[in-house]
This record gives sequence, C-alpha cells and structure tokens, in this order.
Amino acid sequence: MTGPTVVIGGGIVGLATARALTEMGRGVVVLEKEAACARHQTGHNSGVIHSGVYYPPGSLKARLCLAGNRSMVAYCAAHDIDHRVSGKLIVATGTEEVARLERLHARGLEHGLAVERLGPAGARDREPYVRADAALWVPETGIVDFVAVAHQLQRDIETAGGEVRTGTEVTGLARRGTEWIVSTPAGEQRASSLVNCGGLQSDLIARMGGAEPRGHVLPFRGEYYTLTPASSALVRGLVYPVPDPELPFLGVHLTRGIDGTVHAGPNAVLGLRREAYRRTDVDVRELREILAYPGLWRLARRHWRAALTEQHRSLRTAVFVRSLQRLVPDLTVGDLVPAPAGVRAQAVAPDGGLIDDFLLVEQPGAVHVCNAPSPAATASLEIGRVVADLVTR
Repeated sequence: MTGPTVVIGGGIVGLATARALTEMGRGVVVLEKEAACARHQTGHNSGVIHSGVYYPPGSLKARLCLAGNRSMVAYCAAHDIDHRVSGKLIVATGTEEVARLERLHARGLEHGLAVERLGPAGARDREPYVRADAALWVPETGIVDFVAVAHQLQRDIETAGGEVRTGTEVTGLARRGTEWIVSTPAGEQRASSLVNCGGLQSDLIARMGGAEPRGHVLPFRGEYYTLTPASSALVRGLVYPVPDPELPFLGVHLTRGIDGTVHAGPNAVLGLRREAYRRTDVDVRELREILAYPGLWRLARRHWRAALTEQHRSLRTAVFVRSLQRLVPDLTVGDLVPAPAGVRAQAVAPDGGLIDDFLLVEQPGAVHVCNAPSPAATASLEIGRVVADLVTR
C-alpha cells in the first residue's frame, strides 16, 4: 500500500499514536481541526499521572494505565518535562466509604502498587487539614502538564519526518480499494491506513467511515475552581474522595498542579453541545442529536439522583464547597475562584450503560478510538503503541 497513515485528532492520544507509528517507520499525517494541538481534553484536565488503582484487573484501562504510569514518568524525565511523582491520598468518611476503601486497597495490592492503608492520624500526617475516618496513600500517583507532553510528542513526530496539520477538519471519509480518502476543506488526503482519535467527535468520525462505535459520545462538562493563594496551604498535594463504583467519575477532588496552583473539581454535567466549555455553549443541531439518543434517557433513569446532585453543585458554589468540605472542612466559598472547565467525552451504550473501558473499534485499514476518557492521558503512550500495532497488522 502507498500513502501515509492519517491520524485524525491532535490530542495526546492521537499524537502518541502518530509517534508510535513513526517509530515503526511509517509515514504519518496528523489532522487536527483546531489551530493548535491539545486544545480539548488534553488541555482541560487535572494533570494527574494516575496509578491505575481504580481499574478492574484485566481491563484495558488497568493494563495500559499501570504501564502508562511508568512510561509517562520515564518520557517526561527523558525530555526534561516538569513532573512530580507526589502521591495521592484517597479519603473515606463514613462506614460505606471505609468499606469501599478496603476494596480499593485490595485492588491496589493486586495491581502490585505500594498502597498504604492509613487511619485518621496517618491521613493528617500526609494532609494536615484533611478529615478522614480512613485513607489510602497511593505513592505512584504524579502530576504533569499534559499539554507540554503533547507538544513534545508533536516535535518527535516532525523530527521523524511526520506531518502535523492544524486547522484541518475532516469532513468526509471513503474507502477506495485499499486506500482511505480523507476529505478536508483544503482538499483530499490519500491514506494507506487510518486512525481516528477524534475524542469528542470520535463516534461521528467512525460512522463517517462506515464503522459502528457501539454507542454515542455524550459530553459531560467538568467545572473547576482554583483555591486562592491564602487557602492553597490547606492542600499539600492530591486529595480524592473514595469513588462511587456505579459512576465513571472520580468525584470532586483537590489537586496541586505542577505550577503550584490548587484545583478543585471537576463535577460532571451534561453539555448542551459536544464542546460545551461554558453553560451558555449551545448548538441546536448537536443538542437535538444528544436528546434524540435513547441511551441518554436510559442513563438518566438509572442515575437521575446523581444527575440532579451534579446540576445542583454546578449552579451553587456553596453546594460545590460542601463536597470539598467532606475532604477539607476548613474550606469556604471565599476560598474558591472560578477556573476554565473541561469536557469529558463519555461513550454511552444504547441501553444507557456507561462504556467504562477504553474502546477500540477496528475495520479494514482503520482503528477508531471511540472511548478514551481518564486515564487516557496517563496511558497515552501505551494506547498509542497498541493502536499503532493494530493498524499496521
């Protein structure tokens, strides 16, 4: 076959895949619709290098996150990208959460992580202002600026002879013989193979190419605050609640970023368009498509209480603060400053079930990454290797 491999999407997963392909000796063209790479999920997250403690043994998420934690830290060290393996404290309050924490501790040990079970005093040794009935210390967790990682990946691709075209939206896909024809406003690009890492647009791109992604991507806006400089001393590092196993979101948490700023959030509210970074971001056509999907309403029936809680927390800062006070009681409304939001691309099955694992959909000459929420940034180098291997077989 002639022609390069076209990678659609210049987020961290698309760039990691393109880099892996260049390491295999393949010609690569990355097509990114924005004016620069890493403008969406890569550039709107907490910057956490996850340990893998949450994910079920045997899942793709667990395998690639555990390996990705190590490869991401090594990559940052090799390229002088500022990062820190600072550890994370997972806090349990109440009997039910303590029981879930015990199960999380067992899972961490099964993964081979150096997790440590702590009591209230041990938790305060790590985070003096935390209130906990019990806690789990996860030393392998770290922080980094994933945009800086993405920019280094782009440099790697270009140094290897690959091409990254920004401001180039894919408007059509067609299979012609053994080639893909990728349509853009700048003209057609022929490709010997295709990788779709379109994030919030990934299911639409997959269907454009004739694949069935087995669900629809729904946009969940995650709203953040930062702590004021005076109150940021209340948090040393990373403080998380025990996650609810029924939901894919980790809950509102506190993270001290690589620049020293302490971020609070995110919540999770349904966006009124795919790229709904603000409450006022509405696209009538996209909203009609979102509301017409039966899986949304089945999901809503299953999790309506959680949805109402998230919406209430979105509209009232005082409610948001109460969630944080379960972790750090001394925080007040005056300690929070609004910060830019992110949007999580979450694939939902027709029956309303959340597709929790990474989802890779194959068709002849193409691989579509149709679900890559957190910890995809942590696992990006490993996802890239897996996808590159699939598409070059």
